[in-house]
Amino acid sequence: MEILADFSQRVIVHSALMDWIASPMPGVERRALDRVGGEVARATSIVRYAQGSHFSSHVHTGGEEFIVLDGVFQDEHGDYPAGSYVRNPPQSSHTPGAKQGCTIFVKLWQFQPEDRTHVSLKINKVPAMPTQYAGVSSRLLHQDSHEKVTIVDFSAHAKLSFTVPEGAEVLVLEGSLQTQGELLQKHSWMRLPLGDTLALTAQDEGAKVWLKIGNLADVENQIKRVRAVS
Repeated sequence: MEILADFSQRVIVHSALMDWIASPMPGVERRALDRVGGEVARATSIVRYAQGSHFSSHVHTGGEEFIVLDGVFQDEHGDYPAGSYVRNPPQSSHTPGAKQGCTIFVKLWQFQPEDRTHVSLKINKVPAMPTQYAGVSSRLLHQDSHEKVTIVDFSAHAKLSFTVPEGAEVLVLEGSLQTQGELLQKHSWMRLPLGDTLALTAQDEGAKVWLKIGNLADVENQIKRVRAVS
């Protein structure tokens, strides 16, 4: 299966307008943002767990990264309320579910295979640091030689613009922004190819976005690793 699999193109997906598609597990539904592969896939998705639903225990051979958008995500390692950011590295395992239901933004098979760094933090506990752009602050969630992941907070009408030599991805968590004449609203997702320019202008209510830079430089190897085990 391939969904928005041409990584040389800029793509914008307004996920709130998409239908939910049932997963193999009852009560778990997905909105696929991009995907290469079947049930084993390099994938970026929004996943909704109904109350009491869960997945069977499994190993994340290619790693898993997620943000809890609402509700409380759970596994045998703990509870992760809305605003949690988690990285489960390759070869980690868990039994995920949600007693009361939840929604997460999740990325699979996008780690370096040797990565063994686990991250679990609350976004609102990470200090916000000023940037070179007026009215824009940034919270560092994770950084390594492969990528940089931040939360970027915009005051009303604040702007940023910079080139992304290794590509970028944006998920709007709160508020709305304009980018090249298109309005990004809550849970809109944008992927920029290598060498593109990220230009965002917050609207009246300001905005908060998840931003990943660098990961797309390795996308061909990510896909090769998925296909090798499919």
